[in-house]
Amino acid sequence: MTEIERDVMEYDVVTVGAGPAGLSFAIRLKQLNPDISVCVIEKSSTIGAHILSGAVIETGPLDALLPNWRDNPPPVCVPATDDEFWLLTKTGGRKLPVPPGMNNHGNVIVSLGAMCAWLAPQAEALGVEIYPGFSAAETLHDTDGAVVGVRIGDMGVAKDGSHKPGYTPGIDIRAKVTVLAEGARGHLTKRLVQQFKLDAGSDPQGYSIGIKELWQVPEDRVTPGKIVHSFGWPADSRTYGGSFLYHLDKGRIALGYVSGLDYADPQYKPWEAFQQWKNHPMIKPLLDGGTILSAGARAIVTGGWQSLPKVEMPGALLIGDTAGLLNVPKIKGTHQAIRSGMLAAEHLAANQLAPQGFDAALRASPAMAELRTVRNVKPGFKRGLWFGMLNAAWETLTGGRSPWTLKNKADWSSLDKIGAHEAPKRDYVERTLAPRDRLAGVYYAATEHDEDQPVHLRVRDTSVCVTTCASEYDNPCTRFCPAGVYEIVADPGSAAGKRLQINAANCVHCKTCDIKDPYQIIDWVTPEGGAGPNYQNL
Repeated sequence: MTEIERDVMEYDVVTVGAGPAGLSFAIRLKQLNPDISVCVIEKSSTIGAHILSGAVIETGPLDALLPNWRDNPPPVCVPATDDEFWLLTKTGGRKLPVPPGMNNHGNVIVSLGAMCAWLAPQAEALGVEIYPGFSAAETLHDTDGAVVGVRIGDMGVAKDGSHKPGYTPGIDIRAKVTVLAEGARGHLTKRLVQQFKLDAGSDPQGYSIGIKELWQVPEDRVTPGKIVHSFGWPADSRTYGGSFLYHLDKGRIALGYVSGLDYADPQYKPWEAFQQWKNHPMIKPLLDGGTILSAGARAIVTGGWQSLPKVEMPGALLIGDTAGLLNVPKIKGTHQAIRSGMLAAEHLAANQLAPQGFDAALRASPAMAELRTVRNVKPGFKRGLWFGMLNAAWETLTGGRSPWTLKNKADWSSLDKIGAHEAPKRDYVERTLAPRDRLAGVYYAATEHDEDQPVHLRVRDTSVCVTTCASEYDNPCTRFCPAGVYEIVADPGSAAGKRLQINAANCVHCKTCDIKDPYQIIDWVTPEGGAGPNYQNL
């Protein structure tokens, strides 16, 4: 087979991912040493187009990175004014005291996508080269196995693997250090964790799926800066779930629902739980008559302190959500992402770009001290809502000084089989608010993929889907995917009379399938650069 000739670009550092961690890293490294060449590559068509988060941020790390940022703040930036915390029932709810970690006095509500688009030119002004539309398809390694850069995916490859007119080989970006800032469940990070056994000393990582919408409503319904969180209905007491509702400016409301991917019920539908919550009597009047501006979904990393993998390897390191630094009780990870990016930059600048020692530096940092104090909160909810609440209260009162550490197990292993799970009383309501189905939700995500390209959702053995998985779990991929990517359709010509159909063009890159598939035979990989959702102010 003829070796494809590829162009090569060389830098001191290449960063994969232009999220808050990757951009903060690049900015800080250039602040410390302008002579270091830094490249940031991003798979989305524009910076911020794949970024989705609540998002309320603690500003301390941003103050340290850019002390004068308030003179020219991000385009969506609303100071937090008021917090509410509710336990919902089907028809009402009870207002509870706001947990200390969820007190947002001094924080700001932002669109994280817009904030990253705002950070990017500040990095470029320092000399950072940023390339949106560049999907890192694989890592490059030297003869000893050390990471020496990344290969950008080829453009113009047909679904059958042939080269279309205009085929362009992906370039190789070689660097002394590769920084992985891919966010939750990055596909390169997944491979490197396995290759270098980075998780040998940690629990399996945990995740949730966050589904979010941005609404435009009459301005008199909005109280800019108001922050409302809830738990309870529509989740049953065995399922970890909760909502966020943030009042922005200009009549805009950011709202969403988070479902823990450690749920046991094979019939659970995270997207439907979100739509049910929107139709709750306390939420629906706020949205009635309004319009959706943008919508999307994203995996959230929730394993915490005990699930942190080793974050360094020969030639590379992990930062931000790629490392798993989100603080679950606070529902915040942006400040941790910025912290870790800055720490990585300071470590490399002080150590001649050597990744060795970064793992110890991160574990000794305030980012990890923060995670250690809350390490038992999320695992406590695996025993049910009420135990989780009592445990969270205990951990808060003791400052996380419990002499034990609760364990995490892989989310894919938590699913009960059909018949083994006692079906909960759904108690769902008839809903009228848009979107009415998942395909309508995909429309609001503005996701785009060339349908004549290799499917980027790789199922290693599709026969499992129509045999074992169908009988044991009734194909949960058809329910946990928020974009309707997976369908079981009739196929009279096959032995099972049906087959798996993958609607890859619908994919919003949330990674839920890669995480929750009970057989772990789905691998999410990057499609062509620039493909995927085009989120607006999410």
